[in-house]
Amino acid sequence: MQPKVSIIMGSTSDLKIMSEAAKFLDEMGIPFEINALSAHRTPDLVLDFARNAHTRGVKVIIAGAGGAAHLPGVVAALTPLPVVGVPIKSSNSIDGWDSILSMLQMPSGIPVATVALDGAKNAAILAMQIIATGEPELQAKMLKFKSELADKIAQANKELASVEFKNRVR
Repeated sequence: MQPKVSIIMGSTSDLKIMSEAAKFLDEMGIPFEINALSAHRTPDLVLDFARNAHTRGVKVIIAGAGGAAHLPGVVAALTPLPVVGVPIKSSNSIDGWDSILSMLQMPSGIPVATVALDGAKNAAILAMQIIATGEPELQAKMLKFKSELADKIAQANKELASVEFKNRVR
């Protein structure tokens, strides 16, 4: 089986965050791979990975990185695949802003779709949505997932209806 999504991260210290993407893809039955690749420490491996991921059946790359967070941008410059960046608040980041801005401020022609700080699950959801545009079975799973999100809010409102407040208007 070939991976449809590749999850990469600058180092294994990012695994706590990036595992949320892996968990979601697991739940949805989407084959993926997960690796640590550093734009700074292993540039040759990153170059090889980015140039060849599409030849291995990968459809979307999720790239998480903290600090200067060059990994998503470098990969986006070298691959024809969509790259979803996950900025990570790391021990050497400036409250995560450096990671966010390095992904958002890409030059014209090199887009990195960027989710919220530490938002790896949303990155996986976006990856699934991208892949599902050409796969009706995945599209059905995404529709079910979205419906379940709506059901959770409906249930929450039922629970809120029973909460009493002195000045609540009904």
